[in-house]
Parts: sequence; C-alpha cells; structure tokens
Amino acid sequence: MKRKLVMIGNGMAGVRCIEEILKRDKETFEITIIGDEPYPNYNRIMLSHVLQGKTEVSEINMNDWEWYQKNEITLFASEKVTEIKTVEKIIKTDKDRIIPYDELIVATGSSAFILPVPGSELEGVIGFRNIQDTEFMIDTSKRYKKAAVIGGGLLGLEAARGLMDRGMQVQVIHLMPRLMEQQLDSPAAKMLKKDLEAQGMEFLMEKQTAEIYGEERVEGITFSDDSSIECDLVVMAVGIRPNVALAKQAGLNVNRGIVVNDQMQTSVPSVYAVGECAEHNGITYGLVAPLYEQGLELAKHLTEEKTAGYHGSILSTQLKVAGCDLFSGGKIEEDESTDAIIVQDQFSGVYKKVLVSDNKVVGVVLYGDASDGTRLFSMLKKETDISEFTSAAVLQKAGEDAAEEMIAEMSPDETVCGCNGVTKGTIVQAILEQDLKSFEEVKICTKAGASCGKCKGVVEGILSHTLGDSFDPTAVKTGMCGCTMLTRDEVVEEIKEKGLQSPREVRNVLGFANEEGCHVCRPALNYYMRMIRPGEYEDDKASRLVNERMNGNIQNNGTFSVVPRMYGGTTTGDDLIRLGEVANKYNVPLVKITGASRVGLYGVKKEDIPQVWEDLGMRSGYAYSKSLRNVKSCVGAQFCRFGTQDSLGLGIRLEKELEMVDTPHKMKIGVSGCPRNCAEALTKDFGVVCVENGFQLYFGGNGGTEVRECDSFTTVKTEEEVITMATAYMQYYRETGIYNERTAPWVDRIGAENIKLVLLNEKQNAELVERFHHAKNTYEEAWNSTLKNRKEKEMYEIVKK
Repeated sequence: MKRKLVMIGNGMAGVRCIEEILKRDKETFEITIIGDEPYPNYNRIMLSHVLQGKTEVSEINMNDWEWYQKNEITLFASEKVTEIKTVEKIIKTDKDRIIPYDELIVATGSSAFILPVPGSELEGVIGFRNIQDTEFMIDTSKRYKKAAVIGGGLLGLEAARGLMDRGMQVQVIHLMPRLMEQQLDSPAAKMLKKDLEAQGMEFLMEKQTAEIYGEERVEGITFSDDSSIECDLVVMAVGIRPNVALAKQAGLNVNRGIVVNDQMQTSVPSVYAVGECAEHNGITYGLVAPLYEQGLELAKHLTEEKTAGYHGSILSTQLKVAGCDLFSGGKIEEDESTDAIIVQDQFSGVYKKVLVSDNKVVGVVLYGDASDGTRLFSMLKKETDISEFTSAAVLQKAGEDAAEEMIAEMSPDETVCGCNGVTKGTIVQAILEQDLKSFEEVKICTKAGASCGKCKGVVEGILSHTLGDSFDPTAVKTGMCGCTMLTRDEVVEEIKEKGLQSPREVRNVLGFANEEGCHVCRPALNYYMRMIRPGEYEDDKASRLVNERMNGNIQNNGTFSVVPRMYGGTTTGDDLIRLGEVANKYNVPLVKITGASRVGLYGVKKEDIPQVWEDLGMRSGYAYSKSLRNVKSCVGAQFCRFGTQDSLGLGIRLEKELEMVDTPHKMKIGVSGCPRNCAEALTKDFGVVCVENGFQLYFGGNGGTEVRECDSFTTVKTEEEVITMATAYMQYYRETGIYNERTAPWVDRIGAENIKLVLLNEKQNAELVERFHHAKNTYEEAWNSTLKNRKEKEMYEIVKK
C-alpha cells in the first residue's frame, strides 16, 4: 500500500518539494494537499507584476487544477487545518475532515507583519502577501488616489511601483535612513532612491508610524514626530511572521519558526517543515531560492536518495521594478576582514562593489548594471580563488571571456532561475532532448526566465555554450502556451488545413505536451474553434474562465457582480424600480453606477445569480466577457448645444449590432458628439468623433495602465458606413488577434497601415462583415440561454424521476 503523505499548505516551497518527489518516485506516496486559498499553486513572486499591470492573476499559476489530477494528488482548496495530532497521526480541518498521514509536511508559510499601532485594524490597512491582497489594492486604486507604503524594502518598493502604475499617488515611509538597508550599501541605496523619485515615487525617511487614523476607513498616518500625512490606503511591508500556531499547538519545537534539522525534520520524526514557516540553524528565510533548496533536500530524504541535507543558504536579491536594475548577495558593508573593489560611473548611473576576504568573494552589490550578478554570486557560493582575476574589469581573467568561462564552470545543480528554481542541468537537458534553439523555447519548456526575466542573459549563455555556432540569439519563436511551440497563427492554420473539429483533437494531432491542455491554451483553443467554425463548433463552457462561466465578474470575497445591459447608458423608470427591488430582495451590498454608464449589483452570492437574472428580466451587459463591453457616448445633438450628430443614437446602434460576439479580449467603443471628445473616443478600441460633415473613425486605443492613443482611420459620411467599418474591424480583430491580446498591441503587431488596407478594400470589407453576421447568428443572449438550459435540465431530472 502507498504511504500517506499529507502537506499543509499549497505554496511555492511545499509544491516544489512535491514536484521533486514525483520526479524521483511516483509510486510510494498517496499525496494530499490542504490549502486555505481558493487557487491552485501560484507564483507569489509575480504578484508585484500583477499589481503593476504587467500580467494577469490567471497567468501566474505554476500548476493548474489538472496538474493535481494528472499526478493523482488530492487537493482540498479553501480549507484550513485546525489541528495536528502527532500521536494519532491525523489532522483535522475546518470542514470537519479528518485526514490520516504517515508523513506530514508543514508548509504553512508566513503572514505579513502588521505594525501593532492604533488604527491598524481600520479598513484600507493591508499587507502584501497573496492574490486577495493584490486584488484589494487594485480595486482600491480604482476608487481612491492616495496610498502610503510602510517599509522601504524589496516588497514595499514593488508594491509602491504597482500602485503608482495603477494611478495612485504613493508615499513610501521608511524607518531607516536608506532604502533596502539589508541589501544595499549607502551609495547604491542613494542611486535607487534618486531613480525612484524620478519615476514619481515620494519618500518619508526616518519616520516612525505612531498611529493610523480614521473613522471606519483609514484617512491618514501620524508619526512619532507629530507630523502626519493623508492617505486612503496603507500597505504594510515591514516584514513577515512565520505561521507556526498549528505547529506550536501540536507540541512541535518552535522558536521564531518551526525548528528543523538538516533533513527538514521537526522535533517529531514523522513531521517535516519547509518554506517560510521553517527555522534552520536559527534562521528563517523569506526568499524563494533557499526555500526551493529546502524542498529539494526534503524530497531527496523522503524518497531515500542519498543526500548531505540542507546546510543553509547564502541570499541574493533582485528588484522587480522597471528602470532599477540591482543585485545584492552576501555581505554589503566593508569591515576589518574585507577589502572592497568598487567601480562607480556616476554619468551612466552604474555602481559595482565586490567585497573580498582571503582571496574569495564574500559580498556583491550592483546597481545600474546587474549583468555580472550571476557570475559573481556563483564565485561567492563556490568560494572561488580570485588570485588570477583582475579587479579592473571587476574580477575577469585578463584576455578571457569571463561570461563564457562562468557558464562552462557552472555545475549542473547550480540554480539559474531563482524565481522558479531551475538549474543549469535542467536547462542543458531540455536543450539537448527537446532540440531547443532560443530563450523563448527554453522559457516555455523549463520556466527559466518565465517570471522576472532577469536570468535571460545566463540562459542565453547556456544556449550558446551548449549549441555552439548553431545558436542564433536573434532567433525568437514563442509558442501559444507551455504545451506547444506552435504559434497562434500556426495552430489556427493547422485547424483549417486539417479540418480539426475540437480542442482535444487539436492537442492530440498537433502534439501538445499536455493532452488535457493548460489554463492558457484551453480557453484560447475554445475561442479559435468557435471563431473558425461558428456554425459547427459548440462552445465549451468548461474551457472558459470563471467570469465567463458564471456570466459575471468574481469579486475579491468570492461573490459576483451582475451588470445588466443599458444601451448608451439609458434606462427606464420600470427598469430602475426592478433593479432596486432585486437589490433589496437578495440583500445586494453595493449598487453602483459603473464606469460604463450602467447600474451594477455588486456582492451577489453565487447561488443567487440565476434567480437574480430571472427576476431582473434584462439582457446581460457582458461586463465580464471577452467581447464588446459597452459603447460610451455623450448625448450629442439630441441635447448638447455643441453636438454635431446623434452620437447617443449611433452608440446604441453600434452596441446592438456588435454585442455578444466573442473577441480575443474585451472591447470598448466610444462615440463623441463633437471634437470636444466627452466620450473619450480617442483611447478606445474603436472610436468615433462626430463632425459637421460626417464621422471621423479611429482604432487601437487603450486607456488602461499603458495608455495608447488611437490611430486615425478614415472619415465617413453616414451612420451605416460607421457600422460597416466597425463591424469589419471587429471581425478582422477576431480572425487575426491572439487570444488575450487587446487591440492596442494587436494594432502594433499587425500594423495600422496594414489594417487600413484591409478595411478600406471594398471586397475584403464586405467579406469580413458577412462572416461577422454569420458568427453573430450563432450566439444567444447569455443570461436567457443559461436560464433556459437550467430549466431544461431541471425538467429532464423531473421526467427521469
């Protein structure tokens, strides 16, 4: 019988340990994982990129739900362990579940440390540790403008940059006289502060928080020197606290963290701890590289592989903020036992310091150019004798290519990508076995460079060293997902040429690595199939993202928003009464006018959604979908004394003509009644500006975190021409866009002039419009369709009984 291996926690360190166990032995253990978050294993390191708007939450999953099924792992998500009984070898959960174990791994991680000052319990005071925190900050940035981040360390600066990218005014409050004092010396910290100030970040240095004030919600912060600031959001980034309550309750030896030996074994032999909750030789670690090292050693131990055990880690740090390239490892300050090699180019903003003791590197601080970081840190960890190196070139052997030599001397088990724990050996093996030729191919196959990307240079160096002259650093090919190296265009062409009829057939015939697909290609293939074969292919709801499956946006507390369609932002008294009655009937906590000029019901419970739709009796506003969201318009000539055309009426016509049909990403249209542009048409996916002699058309705008102003398209004379051009544009985007690609990057990729040539060609335009109408005829209004299917299913069950 298989041994029962149970893990408490579904985070990066613990799941990496499970991955390493499965690599070595898939037969010994029956694995169960309990995680208190409602998500599969995801990359916490990338939360700063989510906050900064560089990636989506759905894109930071490291292992999706199917990975657990494929590896026969039982996962209990959204469930908390309440008790560990080490004598009986069982754990209990908050859902009255009792789970026996033979071996138990405690990987409970840590929590954000919240300063125990008055007001820390106010709404709007938060840490930065998980998806829920990130989504709360994103939501707050939409409603408020002033943020304070307490803590000028790595996490605090990344949070501050993200909030700035979301449009907030940010002040960073730091107790110490310099930023990142644990990783940077004074010159490097001064350069970092200068660069961040140039980006618009504000700093309050040597400030101690005395009180956070406000009634129910935070309104500001008072400091120990009696000065104060106003703010709407406070993010605590002052450290982490290991989650050890369960372990302490179970009688395990606990100091700051759960005390473990070199085999990551606790004071109870059958119980292990790994990650931020573990304390080894008096040290707890908060960076991912040492936690992966712990997971690897524990996996070796549990699979009875010979191992020397875990002996601690030397830490290195990089900052994921654009324009601030830094690296730090080992010691950062000189002392009597060290000598410093310092290179500083103030004109270029480059600072490099290497600390040396007994002819060995013991510390590295780099700012402005961190390209030497991996090489120098490797020398530090290996305790390389540097007597043959010249300091003038920052420890390079005279007359030799130091980078090439560094790659050659790297051992196979040396970590290249700290974010994802990928070693040189893994990369070399993938290059040789999978015939990889480019960085993008290595990234997709191994995940090296898939997070912050700062290891790209080393990965390319390994490619060059492994492939020799056959490596072309300019060759770039990116597959549509991690399951295939085929691009979007190649996949679509193969579907058409081979007459493939389903996503499963696509994956099988085209040799996708995962026959079940992944969270990236499943919804993408579902979209491409429906776009190519609108009359034959039946939409697979299960392959859609949760918002589209539920026909509503999921909120940060698991409830949903319900937003009915209001063409042009217009409504009637009867509809408003009905909205009020439904809101009262289902205790909807928030009724709000949305940015798209509609009334939204926020906080609807999942189980109430179908009845809310039925009681409303209104069409879906598709506020959750990858399709046309809304057409924003002003009142135009109907009421405005400056209006030149009926922009409101045209906006309503466009919305009715183009609604429901899926597109690669969400679309927004704006129709302004005059050049004053009240409807912000010049930053929409498609824009119309009414003028005296007709309608000026624009496309490819984006008003999000990266603003892109529209490209000018053409001027037409009639509303019919506007609708024809908008329809052809939307269909061309549908047919050539990459799933999850907004029109702004699509226009940059395809080329504005190329798009104009297609749309202004009368024959191609007509064909696009015809194909759009053919596709639209296959769509049903979402809420009515769902209700009808639900009632048909209920009737079938009644007849069956």
